[in-house]
Amino acid sequence: MRLSNNAEEILERLWIMTMETGKKTAGFKELKTAKNAPEVEELIALNYIDVSEKGIALNKEGMKEAEDAVRRHRLAERLMIDVFGIRKNLMEDTACQFEHLIRKAVEENICTLLGHPKVCPHGKPIPRGRCCRKGSRSPKSIVSSLADAKKGTKGKVAYLHTGDNKKLRKLMTMGILPGVLVEVVQTFPSHVFQIGHMQVAVDREMAGDIFIRLARRPGR
Repeated sequence: MRLSNNAEEILERLWIMTMETGKKTAGFKELKTAKNAPEVEELIALNYIDVSEKGIALNKEGMKEAEDAVRRHRLAERLMIDVFGIRKNLMEDTACQFEHLIRKAVEENICTLLGHPKVCPHGKPIPRGRCCRKGSRSPKSIVSSLADAKKGTKGKVAYLHTGDNKKLRKLMTMGILPGVLVEVVQTFPSHVFQIGHMQVAVDREMAGDIFIRLARRPGR
């Protein structure tokens, strides 16, 4: 059963209060809800919370669901900052909306894409997922900037991350577009990479604006 957005928000706040501030119960006012609110009744029906006159407490059954909700939110924040380049003052509202769209399989893909980050942009810990434990021996992101890629690295352009329209147009004119296969030929003194039958050279700053989805190595 898919939780409503308001019910997920309550679970998030309860997990943060329980795991990060040490409180066991949160008042209805600080949770921005009421005892007879639909989202509270929804969580009671699923046996995720215990309700008393003092407020709401997260029970054992609801702990994992709450942890997952916090994980989705904090991964969404990292995605907004690290990939989309959204400013921090706009990040929170955007992440709040985006987290509710994330399903479990997509969540693991996002986490892997970001390199299994341990903290959100606010420095708060991101609960580990199954993909983090599976990738604990090799927690590197599957996306890298060309500036950080070693000679011989292959991959497809994932996205271009620059706020400079002139630089963006220049990169696109050179044929550097999402989905294009590239191979790093040289990293010093300039970054040279192969696109089809053509080699392109850029400085380190511009190479840092090009992000590629790394090709899987044989056997991985």
